[in-house]
Amino acid sequence: MKNRYPHTSINALFSVSILSIAISSVTFAQDQEAESTNEDQPEQQQADQTSLTEETIIMGRFQTAAQSIAVERQELEVAADFLDAQTISRVGDSTVATALRRLPGVNLVDDKFVYVRGLGERYSSTTLNGAVVPSPDLSRNVIPLDIFPTSIVKNLAVQKGFTSDMFASFGGGNVDIRTRGVPSEPLFKVELGLGANSESSDFLRYNGSDKEWKGNDGGFRSLSSTLEDAIITYEGDLNATNIRDLDGISLAAANQINRQLLSELNRDLDIREDDSNLDRGVSVDAGNLFYLDNGMEIGFLAGLSYDRSTRSAETIERVASDPTESFSNSLKSVDNASIVGNFSFGFRLDSDNSIETTSLFIRNTDNETRLTDFHNPNRRLSSGSGFRRADYRYEQRQLRVNQIHGSHTLYDDHFERFGLDFLNFLSGISSEWYYSDSDSFTDIPSEIVADYNTSVDTTTAEVLEASLISAPSGVDNRFTDLNDFVESYGWSVELPISVSDFEMSVEGGFEGWKKSRTYEQTQLFIDTTNVPDSLLDQTIGVILSDENVLNPANDFRISVAGDNEDSYLAAVKVQSYYGKFDVNWVDMWRVTLGLRWEEYQQVALPWSPLNFEQSQILPFSPEDVERTQAYFDEVTRVEDDVYGSLAVSFMTQDFIAADFQLRFSYSNTTVRPDLRELSPGSYIDPITDIIVFGNAQVESSLVDNIDLRAEWFFSNDDTLSISMFYKDIESPIELFESPAADDNIAAEIENGDSAEISGIEIEFMKGFEDFHENLSPFFLQGNMTYLDTELVVGDAASAPTNDIRPLGGASEFSGNLIFGFDSFDGLHSSTLSYNYFSERLFFAGRNGQADRYEQPFASLDFTYSFYPNDFFTLKFKVSNILDENIEISQERSTGEGSVEDITVFERVKGQTWSLTISQAF
Repeated sequence: MKNRYPHTSINALFSVSILSIAISSVTFAQDQEAESTNEDQPEQQQADQTSLTEETIIMGRFQTAAQSIAVERQELEVAADFLDAQTISRVGDSTVATALRRLPGVNLVDDKFVYVRGLGERYSSTTLNGAVVPSPDLSRNVIPLDIFPTSIVKNLAVQKGFTSDMFASFGGGNVDIRTRGVPSEPLFKVELGLGANSESSDFLRYNGSDKEWKGNDGGFRSLSSTLEDAIITYEGDLNATNIRDLDGISLAAANQINRQLLSELNRDLDIREDDSNLDRGVSVDAGNLFYLDNGMEIGFLAGLSYDRSTRSAETIERVASDPTESFSNSLKSVDNASIVGNFSFGFRLDSDNSIETTSLFIRNTDNETRLTDFHNPNRRLSSGSGFRRADYRYEQRQLRVNQIHGSHTLYDDHFERFGLDFLNFLSGISSEWYYSDSDSFTDIPSEIVADYNTSVDTTTAEVLEASLISAPSGVDNRFTDLNDFVESYGWSVELPISVSDFEMSVEGGFEGWKKSRTYEQTQLFIDTTNVPDSLLDQTIGVILSDENVLNPANDFRISVAGDNEDSYLAAVKVQSYYGKFDVNWVDMWRVTLGLRWEEYQQVALPWSPLNFEQSQILPFSPEDVERTQAYFDEVTRVEDDVYGSLAVSFMTQDFIAADFQLRFSYSNTTVRPDLRELSPGSYIDPITDIIVFGNAQVESSLVDNIDLRAEWFFSNDDTLSISMFYKDIESPIELFESPAADDNIAAEIENGDSAEISGIEIEFMKGFEDFHENLSPFFLQGNMTYLDTELVVGDAASAPTNDIRPLGGASEFSGNLIFGFDSFDGLHSSTLSYNYFSERLFFAGRNGQADRYEQPFASLDFTYSFYPNDFFTLKFKVSNILDENIEISQERSTGEGSVEDITVFERVKGQTWSLTISQAF
């Protein structure tokens, strides 16, 4: 992290050692079905095979991809759902977030966060190749899944039942992103893409840096070194009187210094409306696997991708009690640049022992511009006056991951090779280990808000005049840095035991992870209180030009907002040991018992980096040792407990289908508040777009999970599964509305009293060849979920309208249908995919205000692929064919004993098309 204020050494207290890994990789080729075939073939025959195994598989039947996933589903002792790379490519989803919504019981919120079985992102964990990695999101501990392109994915696994070899923070499910592995044959592939959105023709822009194409503005918007030094020199107070007192100069000279410091800010902020650019992208992948004379294998895979997209969205918000007079209209434009790089390396000693490494770099940057015209109860439309707000936000998110993983199995021949025959009774013993070092940062070098007073046409609401407000905070400038460092590590040992008709295994292991976080925000105000009204009527670029800012007659001033009290420091450490016993009787009955002991330590400290008079992290003198110790005991949270899991499976053949499994599982787990939620500062929630205050008193939730799943696997690769589940949550962590001024909305993190979730999931895969041989190119795959959720609010929330309500973000019904076609000659394939969710609670009201509900949304997408040969692919996709919009409604009383629904939020989503071509060599 770049420490803006080097006088503090607090970062040293929270540093985490960083592993330097020279080589890195994604999952090794031994996990690929294609490679297991190669092991049984002579080396020359392997060399003669057609290259690009992964690509030719995509050209095969969709059922083939589903079959490979079905094998892993059958072997797991609990319920889990999977999406493989072939399926994702088939439907054309470009990010992990959009792909996951195809799974049963998984809903997508804000295009980046997934809800699993009705539980929000805080109840669902995300891992990368089984390891914990940090989130570059300012408001969430969980990773925003829209930053992961599906091009790096081998498969996605959503485990919905807890097992003791997982971290105990488990609610709805665990999402594991498994990255692509070393290819089994030489690979070199280039892909190019174009796209556009129907609603992005009108695009808002302002002048920026010529380096923005690479997701970094090169410091163009950042807080200048001159301003940084001045903040330190003047001890966090840039007021002219303080400058005068510290420098011993005249007030006029101090005012001039203040204006010179103001001129260091980025002030070229005139917004213009322009045409948007086409989406464009390019990716390159190269790799190979080498077979050595001694039977060993080494391989690598390298990939690099670049994507650029522009999106505009119109949004209307209304106050339910006065929708025609109090409302807002906004246009938001986002220019996104994404760079992803991965490099992999793997070494296999033999078929049972391998070491793999993984490195991943993601940079995802949004340059956001938004204009909002609005009216509130103080300035209703009929008054002819209103407000305008211009928002400028440049946000760069970056994630770097380095991982190493080993897998080892020893048999009799291994022991005999080293003269250890006496250990033959351990034959089949296996061990896995991993270490992951990762860091993420979010840098917002510029977040600017400028407020205006407006005169409007009372009929059309068209803005006739706009003038910058005269206020101490006329223009708000924020500079934000979030830095996370995470180490994740673990090992396990498993010993198989055979006794008569019983196949058993005993497994044990250790896992842990630790994270340190620094969140620093500097806020500066441009004071326009004494600026002449005639100047404030100009455009902001003219108002804040050098000529006007440096002119003493205009009396511009710059000030620091407080002590940066929204900044904080935090750290987490988790360590755990687990054991698991698995017994299988004649492949008919299987019982798995697991126990996990886990210790959790967390500390979140408010940090005032501009407090020059006393401790920056203590509200009193650190010389008071006893009080200091008591304070750290108060802000440090330590929990440890034992969590159990039980899974029972019944397996048989020829019960309706070739293979049948009935699984029952029970577990008890926990869900903990994230670092941001425990900090005393506030943040803007990206889903509700309201200000949220943290709460250090929030407690962890306890969850009981019960699952029952029946699965049929047919000989023709058709599948059917039916699941029933129930969750009971003690002290659920939820977002509750809190008091706020005027018509503003604020919220606070609190514990509810209890929550219950029950549901049914149905998933199927059906080929049409059973109906007629000419229909064999067609198939239908789908899933549907029914949820019943109930939250008992309890006493912590402030005057909730409803003491009992559904969980936020949970849809009662959701589902997917995928209708596919593969031509007999293998040259064409097409997919029509439908995704639906029903009404879901968006935000709960208070003081009699009705709850707000997001309305049902149906997405229909079409993808067509053309394969003229084994090396070239053309793919065309159209999304949101039905042209659905996002709507949120709220009930209001008509005054006659009845109610009506008011659309309080409406955002135009638009239709998107894309065209990609790929060439393999």
